[in-house]
Amino acid sequence: MAVLWLDEISAGDLEKVGGKGASLGELTGAGLPVPPGFVVTAGTYRSFIEEAEIDEELFAAVDVDVDDSSALADAADRAQELILETPFPDELREEILESYRQVGDGEAFVAVRSSATAEDLPDASFAGQQETFLNVTEEALLDRVRECWASLFTQRAIYYRQEQGFDHSAVNIAVVVQQMVDAEKSGVMFTSHPSTGDPTMIIEAAWGLGEAVVSGAVSPDNYVVEREDRSIDVTVAEKKVMHEKDEETGETVETEVPQDKRNARVLSEDEIGALMDLGERVEDHYDKPQDVEWAIVEGEVYMLQSRPITTIDESDGGATASEATGSVDASTGLTDGSGGVQAAAGESSSSGADASGEVIVDGLGSSPGTVSGAARIVKKLDDLDKVGEGDIIVTEMTMPDMVPAMKRASGIITDEGGMTSHAAIVSRELGVPAIVGTTNATTVLEDGQLVTLDGDKGAVLEGKEVEPDEETEPVEEVRPQSPVKPMTATEVKVNVSIPEAAERAAATGADGVGLLRMEHMILSLNQTPAKFIAENGEDAYITELVEGIRGVADEFYPRPVRVRTLDAPTDEFRQLEGGEDEPKEHNPMLGYRGIRRSLDRPDVFAHELEAFRRLYEMGYDNVEIMFPLVNDAEDIYQAKSLMKEAGIDPEKRRWGAMIETPASALSVEEMAKAGIDFASFGTNDLTQYTLAVDRNNEHVADRFDELHPAILKLIGDVIETCREHDVDTSICGQAGSKPEMVQFLAKEGVTSISANIDAVRDVQHEVKRVEQKLLLDSVR
Repeated sequence: MAVLWLDEISAGDLEKVGGKGASLGELTGAGLPVPPGFVVTAGTYRSFIEEAEIDEELFAAVDVDVDDSSALADAADRAQELILETPFPDELREEILESYRQVGDGEAFVAVRSSATAEDLPDASFAGQQETFLNVTEEALLDRVRECWASLFTQRAIYYRQEQGFDHSAVNIAVVVQQMVDAEKSGVMFTSHPSTGDPTMIIEAAWGLGEAVVSGAVSPDNYVVEREDRSIDVTVAEKKVMHEKDEETGETVETEVPQDKRNARVLSEDEIGALMDLGERVEDHYDKPQDVEWAIVEGEVYMLQSRPITTIDESDGGATASEATGSVDASTGLTDGSGGVQAAAGESSSSGADASGEVIVDGLGSSPGTVSGAARIVKKLDDLDKVGEGDIIVTEMTMPDMVPAMKRASGIITDEGGMTSHAAIVSRELGVPAIVGTTNATTVLEDGQLVTLDGDKGAVLEGKEVEPDEETEPVEEVRPQSPVKPMTATEVKVNVSIPEAAERAAATGADGVGLLRMEHMILSLNQTPAKFIAENGEDAYITELVEGIRGVADEFYPRPVRVRTLDAPTDEFRQLEGGEDEPKEHNPMLGYRGIRRSLDRPDVFAHELEAFRRLYEMGYDNVEIMFPLVNDAEDIYQAKSLMKEAGIDPEKRRWGAMIETPASALSVEEMAKAGIDFASFGTNDLTQYTLAVDRNNEHVADRFDELHPAILKLIGDVIETCREHDVDTSICGQAGSKPEMVQFLAKEGVTSISANIDAVRDVQHEVKRVEQKLLLDSVR
C-alpha cells in the first residue's frame, strides 16, 4: 500500500509516515479533532527512487563538503532535478488520486505537507526543513507530492542534516495529504513553558491561516495562561496581514486585515478554555509538553500538528525561572543576560566589585561585569599568543583579528574608543567585561600585573578583588536554553556584530536580528576586499560572506536576520593589508563609507549582492538586506537597480535603509515610494550628525545625547511617515537599549527595537510594561 489513512496510523509507524504523519495519526486515534487525510508513506518515496534507479546517483550527488557553497548548490540542484523529472508510475498515480477523491467528495482543497522520518523527534526538531503546500487541488496534487520529496534535498536541508549527523540515505520522507481547514483564526500553543516546563500555557493567535504566525509574517496576539487557576495575561498585537484562500484561484494569498480587526483581540475566554482543554488532553496523551498548531472554524477547534517541545532541559527537571530568563542568582551574582553563565575562567561577578583596591586606570564601562586577572599588554598581533584563559587584554584598540583572543580573555581594556567601538560591541556580545577609552592603560599597566576590571563603573583597580565561585561553570560548557520572551506587539530583536556571537544572541529569545554588521566579517580577513580577491579569487571572498551570514541565519531561522552591507570607514580599511591606497580623511565617519562607497564601486559591491543571492538560492528566506548611510531616494534607486542586476528581485525580498542622517530622516517619504520595506534608525550616527558631536571624542562626549528633543522629533516624524506608507520602522543603534528610548519608541508605534545582546531581556520587559500601560490608558 502506497497510502495509509490517518486513522490507521499510530506513533509506532514513525518510520513509515515520518514525525508529522505519526503525530497526526496518534492524535486521530486519541479522538482529538484532526482534519481527515492520508499519508503517502516513506516507503513509497523509497520505492519511487529505487524503481526509477535514481537512488545511487541521488545520494552520491549530495555527498559533498557542505561548507563549500558552490558544491552544495550544485548538489541540491542535481538531487532535486532527479526527483522532479522522474515520472510517476501509473499504479502509484492512480492510488494517490483515488485516495484524494475520498477526502471531501473529490473536490477538496488539501494541505500537502512533508513528513521526514528525522523530523519532530523527541530530541531534535527538523521542522521547517521541508515543504508545505496549502489549498492544493487534484490537478496539482502529484506535482506537490514530488516537490515535497525533492525538498528533502534543498541546500539548507542537506546542510542541516549533515550538521546534525544524519546519513542522507537513512532519512526518508512521507507526505501528509489532509483536508484544508479554512481557518478564521489560528496559531500555536505551547502546553507547558517551553524553557522551564512550568505549568504555563503560551498561546499565539492571529486571523486566517496559521502559516502567517509560523512564518513570522504577522505579530500575533499572545495569551499566557496559568494552568492552576487559568488566569490569563493578554497582549493584543496589531495584526496587519493575514493568509487566506483566494476564492477565485484557490491559492493561499496574503491580504490586509480589515481595519476593525487589526487591533481586536482574536481569542475569546471560551476559545482559550477550549484550547487549554485540548492542550491538556494532548500533553496527557503523550506525557510530554507539546508544541501544537491549531485552527478555529465556526467555533470548532482543530489540531493541525503536535510535536514535543525540544527546548526544555529535563536533565534536572527543567531549568528554573531565573535560569530561563537570565536573571541574577543572588548567591553568585552571575549572569550573561541570556540564560547562560558569564565566563568564569577569570573569576567574574556581574554584581560589581566591592573592591577596596586603588583605582589606577579609568574609562568608559562598555560591557558589564567585574573580573580579576593578569593584564596582558597587546601592542601588535603577535602579542595575542601570550593571552591565556582568564587574562585581561590591554590594548590601544581591538581589531577583528583579536576575536579569538577576546574569547579566551576574561576582560578587555582599551586606550581608545567609545561605547560603539569594536571593543565595546564585541565584548558585550561575547559577555566579556570591558572598559574603553582609558587613554593610558597600555602605558600605566604592566604586563602580567594582577588587576580587577569593573565594567559597570569603568574602573581598573590594583590587585585581585574578586574571588572565584566554585559553582560557576565556564561559558563554553553551557548551552543556554532559549527563554520565552515576554509577549509584546513591538518586536524585540538583537544586534550581532560577529557570527561567533550568534548562538548566544539566539538564546536571548529575540524576535530576530535587527543588525548584523557585514564589515566585521570583511575586516576579520585582515585584508581589504581588493587584496583578498586578488590573492584568493572572487568566489573565495563571496564564500566568506555567505558562511558568515549563514552561521547567524541558521541560529535564528525562521526569525529574520537583517544584514547591513559594508559600512567600514577608510581608517579601518587602511590598517588592513592592501589598505595603503585608501583615502586619508580628516574625519572618516563623514567620508567614504556606507552606501556611497558601494555605489562608487559597483564591481566590489556586486560580490556582496552575489552572497545574498546565493543565500536566497540556498533557502535562507529569513535574510534581509539593509543599506547604510543612505541620504535620499536616489541612493535607494541606484541600490535597487544593482540588486536587480545581481539577480535579486526587490519585490520578493525584504530590504531597507538605515536612517542615520538628518537628510535621510527628511527624505524617508520619497524612499518609501522607491520601494523600501523598512527603515531602521542608526541613532549613534543620527545623533552625532544632528548635534555635530563626535561620539568618540572625549572632549565633547558628554554632549552626545540620543534623547535630545531634536533626535526624538526626527524619529517620531519618520515613524509616522512610514506608517502612512506601510513601511516598517526599527532601531538598531545603541539607544535602543535605553529604557527612556524604549518607552518613547513603543509609544510612537515603532515596529521593532533591536538591542545589544546583554540588554534584550530588559528591553522585552520594558516594552511589555509600556504596552500594558497604553492598553490600560485606552480603556480607562
